[in-house]
Amino acid sequence: MNATTSATTSAAASAAAAFAAANLSRATGAGLDVHEYLRVTGELTDLGRWGETFMRVARGHLARAGEAATAISAGGHFMTAARWFHFATLGPGEESALAAAEADAAMGRALELLDPRARRVEGPGFAGWLRRPDRAGGPGGPDGGGAVVVVVPGLDSSKEEFHAVTDELLRRGLTVFTMDGPGQGVLAATTTIRADYHHVIGQVADALGARRVGLVGLSLGGYYVAESAAKEPRVVTAVTVSGPFRLDWDELPQPVRDLLVSRAGGEDAARRFAGRVDLSALAPAITCPLLVVDGGQDVIPGVTDGAALARLAPHGRYLRIPHGDHLLGNARPDWLATAADQIAATLA
Repeated sequence: MNATTSATTSAAASAAAAFAAANLSRATGAGLDVHEYLRVTGELTDLGRWGETFMRVARGHLARAGEAATAISAGGHFMTAARWFHFATLGPGEESALAAAEADAAMGRALELLDPRARRVEGPGFAGWLRRPDRAGGPGGPDGGGAVVVVVPGLDSSKEEFHAVTDELLRRGLTVFTMDGPGQGVLAATTTIRADYHHVIGQVADALGARRVGLVGLSLGGYYVAESAAKEPRVVTAVTVSGPFRLDWDELPQPVRDLLVSRAGGEDAARRFAGRVDLSALAPAITCPLLVVDGGQDVIPGVTDGAALARLAPHGRYLRIPHGDHLLGNARPDWLATAADQIAATLA
């Protein structure tokens, strides 16, 4: 191996290690086992192999599901596989569309075993799972014209990432719809992101027959939720987590720009999308209770100023977790129960 080859190999390994470290709290916050994650990423010497490596691990969990002695064990392995397939989509490579489809299928197989009452609901710009709580006494289900909480993912996240949020809401007796929207998850390969997300939330509410909607949005999903709370009258309570208040294309890090270009369908479309992400005029129209959660260690420009959204919204409340990073996967005890309690109290 000559010096040039050695330097190239070392640089590839360093890039893989840096990417793995940057996504550690996100992955563990989504439910990946920390030891398995560190072992798998510690053996990764080329970021270009991220997708295939994560898909291989996911398929190992599918195999375990097939060998499991009980439905509970099999369902757990399918759910874990769904998470690994989803995280396979985060790296560079050609596997993203296949990995997203595999994540979607694995989640469906998991819910068949773990929550047989879960119902797949799809529309022109969304797809997701409607789940009901185990116990009675919640604020009702959408089939009877009741209430539902919609969990909205972000730019490169999906419905397979936020099981912990869904579980907290279900434990409080709430009916929950965990979704992918335009440009997200299983729809990323066939649709593009849109800034007027309230139309999507309106379609979801129509499809579910819900008169009252609570929203929880994470990362870019936080903007989607705030925009929808300002414009969709059925939204009666909302929580944003690491959501942008305003985006400036020139200030965005190159990886975020690249993601926007990919999910918007080109640079011009991405620039237009970023230019529309601005809540300064919309925030005063958010009349429902709104909890804005930020991490003090979040460094993404436009996402670090959630206090402005909470201040401008008539019933806004700001919760800043000083040690929290983007998505606050490293600080769930500091915000998740609080967010779920607020949704439950205001939706009931």
